[in-house]
Amino acid sequence: MPPTDPALVHAEIPSPLGPLTLVADTSPALTFDTAREPGALTGVYLANQAHRPAADALGSAVSLADVPVLELASVQLTEFFDATRRRFDLPLAPVGPEFSQRTWALLREIPYGQTTTYGALAAQLGNKNLARRVGQVVGRNPISIIVPCHRVVAANGALTGYAGGLDNKKWLLDFEAVTRPANSSIGPAPRRCSP
Repeated sequence: MPPTDPALVHAEIPSPLGPLTLVADTSPALTFDTAREPGALTGVYLANQAHRPAADALGSAVSLADVPVLELASVQLTEFFDATRRRFDLPLAPVGPEFSQRTWALLREIPYGQTTTYGALAAQLGNKNLARRVGQVVGRNPISIIVPCHRVVAANGALTGYAGGLDNKKWLLDFEAVTRPANSSIGPAPRRCSP
């Protein structure tokens, strides 16, 4: 087994969905904010998430206070679960091939409280026949919640395939539906983004 990348670190935080493991790459090449702090988030994993890396592949366990990007992710996730944050503003560095990167970037564009379909994402990527491949990539999203793969549903609106478990997907969608501001232009129930 290859050794763990020494630049990878992780910390665990509580959430309404159970513990979340936050993973960051602290390589100096990855920097954010005006202080040029090193680091970018590479993973947010639920406890029993499918495709979660083995514990020895998450890097060293650290205190949130020791890694600014992990501390910032913790603050923003807490705000999300407190219903005071709708979008995340974090440096992200998910690891994956170019098609995966493009798919995960599209996921970040799905508005809070709305859903889209695998087919609609495939069409945005240039080939509506790639819905199954998009589904596989969405299922391997390494940055749960922050890259909102829970907002992708089947063409008929059914909840399907969530690596964090369908109960958690339903919880997240219900939470977003309930916590939208009263003056939101978004309707009372999640609706699909147009392709």
